[in-house]
Amino acid sequence: MILTATEADGVQIQDIAARAGVFSQEEVECVVALWEDYLTVGPVVGGYNFIVDRDGNQVLGFACYGPRDLASGVFDLYWIAVDSNSHRNGVGRKLLTATEEAVREAGGRMLIAETSGTPDYEPTRKFYCGMGYTMEATIKDFYSEDDDLAIFVKRF
Repeated sequence: MILTATEADGVQIQDIAARAGVFSQEEVECVVALWEDYLTVGPVVGGYNFIVDRDGNQVLGFACYGPRDLASGVFDLYWIAVDSNSHRNGVGRKLLTATEEAVREAGGRMLIAETSGTPDYEPTRKFYCGMGYTMEATIKDFYSEDDDLAIFVKRF
């Protein structure tokens, strides 16, 4: 069930990010920092919204999104990750669909998802395309040499 994340979900959210297998330690630490911001100042002030797909007390995956500064009706998908035991069960699809619905309800007209261009992220890029996103741009060597930034957009 897709729900707004609560403080009790934090350990599992961080664990999912750490075990994803594609995020660097710095990226995992970024999830932790956004989570702490979400808990301390809240989504209205901080701009970070966390949702989870939860089965009982088990978090199957999470998404973090928020409004893009200085842009009207544009939102960023900061993170989406699914527990490795729940891959290919529709968890990512449910999380992204719920994020899109929340963005539309907030008056959003566009959701931007940025990801890596490395082979490890090929499934992620295919996922976004399969969910109706358009690859708008690629910035070569953005993250590091041979690691491009792939920018996907869905307009509402």
